[in-house]
Formats: sequence, structure tokens, C-alpha cells
Amino acid sequence: MKRLLITTAGSGASNNLIRSLRAAEPPFILIGVHSDRFMLKRSTADRNYLSPSANRAEFVPVLRRIVQAEGIDLVLPVTDTDVSRFSRFDPWLRRRLFLPDRATIARCQDKYTLNVFLRSRGIPVPLTYPVRDLRGIDKLFQNFPRASRAWCRIRRGGGAIGAVPVRTADEARNWIKCWSAIRRISPRLFTLSEFLPGRDFACQSVWREGTLALVKTCERLSYFGTGTQPGVVSSVATLAKTVNEPGVAEICSAAVRAVDPRASGVFSIDLRENEDGVPCITEINAGRLSSGTNILDLTGKHNMAVTYAQLGLGRPIKLSNVYDVAEDCYMLRDLDTLPAIHRADEFFEGISETMVRGFRKTNRRSHTGSVRYGLGSSARREAKASSRN
Repeated sequence: MKRLLITTAGSGASNNLIRSLRAAEPPFILIGVHSDRFMLKRSTADRNYLSPSANRAEFVPVLRRIVQAEGIDLVLPVTDTDVSRFSRFDPWLRRRLFLPDRATIARCQDKYTLNVFLRSRGIPVPLTYPVRDLRGIDKLFQNFPRASRAWCRIRRGGGAIGAVPVRTADEARNWIKCWSAIRRISPRLFTLSEFLPGRDFACQSVWREGTLALVKTCERLSYFGTGTQPGVVSSVATLAKTVNEPGVAEICSAAVRAVDPRASGVFSIDLRENEDGVPCITEINAGRLSSGTNILDLTGKHNMAVTYAQLGLGRPIKLSNVYDVAEDCYMLRDLDTLPAIHRADEFFEGISETMVRGFRKTNRRSHTGSVRYGLGSSARREAKASSRN
């Protein structure tokens, strides 16, 4: 059996990845590594090792010893920090990685640099400007339609860090001042972008030497932590569903080919529709699977995490349908719960609606959930049947 090393073991993203990899046939042996002893205790890997932090000089020699001792065939980084650090490894360790080119990783991890690059190649992206200093924010706002919102965020990092919608230059300036004072983050690390009001998509794809092996898409419907954050959206979905959106897949594939014609590894891409309904790329996480990868692994014909590992191990992979679609599958996530995958029809199983039937005449559609969350046709038929009983 092949042996895989998973970084930041014990985190939610790491355990989600391990859950997906457990579905592989033949199975993998999974080894976890983390610098935090307490997080490592939560790891679901077969065996776990404590390591120095990835930014410490002794991290590489310790990791090398773990790789040698365990006979590791492939190392899977889970965070952008890991990806960036691992892209600079010596050739001996690089042979056990399946990452994009180092320059590709660097370009994708700077959201503004990526935005400028993709726009120059004709790939749809939001209109975005870098913040040079606090005084210049008023001038930047003149580039957006009057009375419209702008999206203020930090150009590096994940989880919508430092992101908030702002309506005025003063709001943007005060938000950046707060982050500068509390987090010691320079205003020059912020950008202002046009606010994208449409549907929120995620697209994940796996490549080998410029050839697309597998691509999947899903839509975020609600977000984790919005009740305690000033931003109304997040990259972490509480509720997401698989969708058949070939246009989204085409845009993302074109973006990866533009960024790296010889792309290898995994590319996790976020998009949101502009006012005209055009999906615009807001970021590309190159070299790692998304933290919510289960919705793209445990649905459809092909498990993306397993496909990624098999490609990284050099196994021949040729799928009959590169765009793998499984419509009307939902993933629910919440604090301290395992992400759950359900088909649309399952939301009507084991749930009594007797207490709300009296309200259906005035608010029937809102109770079925078919409008807000786009439940599939079979689920809508079930909801109608239930309302007639």
C-alpha cells in the first residue's frame, strides 16, 4: 500500500482530506504531521508525528527523517503556507510532492497579482485596485459606480481574511486602520474590488503536465461564522451544493492554462457572478485541495482527492468524462460536527411538517426551501406531495 503524509494533521481541513482518501481502493496508509501537539491529538491519520513549525529551520530535516522512516511516497500539503514552504524544498523532497511550479504558486498566492495577470489574458475577474496609502482611497472609490459597494480585503491568505463590503472611502479607510492597528498589517496589503452580487461558486481541478484530468463545481449557499463577522460572505460554506455549470468549469480551466500551460497538481478556484451574471475569478489556491473537499470527493463518479493522490504517485489516469457532475448533492458544515453529504430528497426524510401545514397557504414556498436553496426537481415533487397531505 502507498503511504501518504498529510500536513497540519488534526485540523478540520486535514481530517476532511483524510476522510476522502479513506475511500480509495486499494487503500492508502495515511501519516499525519503537525507542530501543534493538541491539534495533532485530533488527527484521524493512521499514525502521527510532532514536528517543528514549517517556518523553523529544523522543519525540513525533521520532515526528511519522517519521510524516510515511514517510507512516504507522497506528501500532501493542506494549507497555503505549507504549499509555499514545500515549493522551495530540495529535489529529494520535491520528488515526493505533486505541486504546481513555484512561480505559479507565488502568482496565485497574491490575489492582486493574479487578478492583473488573468485580466490581461481575457479571463473574467472583478475590477480591482491596490491600496497604496490611506489618502488615496478616495480616488480609488471614484472608479466604482456611485452608491455601489466595494469589496475590501487583504491580498494574501484564505478564509476571507480582512474582507468586508464597504460603501464609502471612509468605511474602507477605517477598516484598514483597524487592521493596521490591531494586526500590524500594512495598508499596502489591501485591495478594493468591485462588489460581486451574484452566485458564489467553487471549482476544483486536477492536472498533470498541462492536461486536465478532472474538474468539479459546487455553489456556496450560506456561510460559516457570518453572525460574528462584519463580512456577509466567507470562503467556508455552511451549506453548499453540487451544480452543473460547464461555463464555470471552462473559465477555470482557461485560467489554469493561462497561469501555467504545463500545470500539474490541484487548483481550487473561487468565483462569484457580477451584475451581468458572468462568473469572475476572485482567487486561485494552487497546490492544495479546499477545506471542504468532501463535497467534490464523496459525490459523482470520481473522488477528486483520490484522483489527485493517484496522479501524484504517477499512476495512469484517464477518465471518460473530465467534467464530473452530480447534481443536487448538498454538504452541511458547522462547528464541532462532521461535514455531512446528502442528496436533495433526503431533506424530507424523517422530518415532520405537521406543525407548519396551517401556514402553507400564505408561505408555502418558503417552508419547502425549494426557492432559496434550489432543491432538485425530485425534492420539489416530494415537497408538493407533502403539502397536499
